[in-house]
Amino acid sequence: MSKYYQGKRTTRLFDPKATVPFKISRSKIDNFVKCPRCFYIDVRLGVAQPPSMPFTLNSAVDHLLKKEFDIHRAKEEPHPLMKNYGLDAVPYQHPDMDKWRDSLRAGIEYSHQPTNLVIHGGIDDVWVNPAGELIIVDYKATAKDQKPTLDAPWQDGYKRQMEIYQWLFRQNNFPVAETGYFVYCNGKRDAKAFDAKLEFDIDLIPYKGKTDWIEPTLSDIKACLMSDKIPPSGAECDFCAYRTAIQSLKPKSLV
Repeated sequence: MSKYYQGKRTTRLFDPKATVPFKISRSKIDNFVKCPRCFYIDVRLGVAQPPSMPFTLNSAVDHLLKKEFDIHRAKEEPHPLMKNYGLDAVPYQHPDMDKWRDSLRAGIEYSHQPTNLVIHGGIDDVWVNPAGELIIVDYKATAKDQKPTLDAPWQDGYKRQMEIYQWLFRQNNFPVAETGYFVYCNGKRDAKAFDAKLEFDIDLIPYKGKTDWIEPTLSDIKACLMSDKIPPSGAECDFCAYRTAIQSLKPKSLV
């Protein structure tokens, strides 16, 4: 068995009889939206989808962007990207910034009393405008010939990600601007040679978040987890389609 994927686990499972708050990450909420069945099998039964391999180049871009914006944060001045796009803002200074960025051990969280769920997630960056409103910022990296947009169906997850972060900050009593931004880094592929470096075009893409779906979804998540019935799969879930295809074979070697 792979050391990266251990199959069924016995920890971090939802117990319908438990009274202590249960933590749900931003990514788990997105998993539920995409496929309630896979979410239930993971969070209630302990069998998660096999993890994807880490995008180490994307992580490097994130790390360097954070270091770069932190330079301007310390100086309380706008980043040149903000100036280029005419955005009147500066990187936000707060003692919990490093905590908010740590999605694995901390992040920003909120205890949702109606469901007894603790929602948490790790942000990339926060800026602030002259009105004192926080601007939620997410970094993205890609490499394609076309200018990046948010139009592809699979990027709906990016939008939900932004919206959950906006909601979390509002629940923590921060004033949050309706419009967040994606710092989208697009690797150039038209250079004559690699020469041990990769250059990027960087776009600032605004997105006006809509958070009215979050509260109903949290109620649906709680109802799903309290049920003893496995819910139906998502309409376009590749994992469920794969499981169905395997089950249809039914050879002894797969039992």
